[in-house]
Amino acid sequence: MSPEAFVGALLRRWYVLLLAVLLTAAGAYHVLKPTQVYRASAVVVLKPPVTGNQPNQLANLQPTLASASYAVVQQLATPAGQAELAAAGVHGVYALVPRNSGTNATPQYLIPSLQITADEGDPSTADAVAQHVIDVYTAHVAALQVGEHVPAASRMTVSVLVPPNAALLSGTKSRGLIGVTLLGAFGGIAVALWTDRWLVGRAARRRTALAAA
Repeated sequence: MSPEAFVGALLRRWYVLLLAVLLTAAGAYHVLKPTQVYRASAVVVLKPPVTGNQPNQLANLQPTLASASYAVVQQLATPAGQAELAAAGVHGVYALVPRNSGTNATPQYLIPSLQITADEGDPSTADAVAQHVIDVYTAHVAALQVGEHVPAASRMTVSVLVPPNAALLSGTKSRGLIGVTLLGAFGGIAVALWTDRWLVGRAARRRTALAAA
């Protein structure tokens, strides 16, 4: 397509470009005035029982603890687990993510810590939802050991390392505006060219049909 034909097609379908501009403006407004979302984040760790040889529980973390913690996370990801969380007041967007990246001093999958997040429009609600998740997770850990008849003195315990603390989620507005602008420009031009090609082709087919008649 020559530059003249390109510009002519856009001029003929100016209304498509106008619609694209309006949609882009609406998207830009949403980027500049986004809905406020607060994310509550907490960190819990599954600790082994206190023993005479290891009175410091955090110094006796084993990979089996991380496996047990992840097993509970998988239970909560099932439909039954999600229903239990919902019954406890957990709604909206939430996540339970094992924090087992490891370092040079602590190998991967050694620390049985878990990061819990909850997104809500109100900070206090987000904190409450994250706490509900912690409570359900703790109850599952206890129920797992009761079901295996583990003595009380030998049971794993859940400790909250970082309590729920909500913070406002804020993205980079400049990047959002650039993305919306590029999407609107390319999308508007593409739709305008496709519309022009389709309408011109339909008009040509009509003329051919009339000439044949």
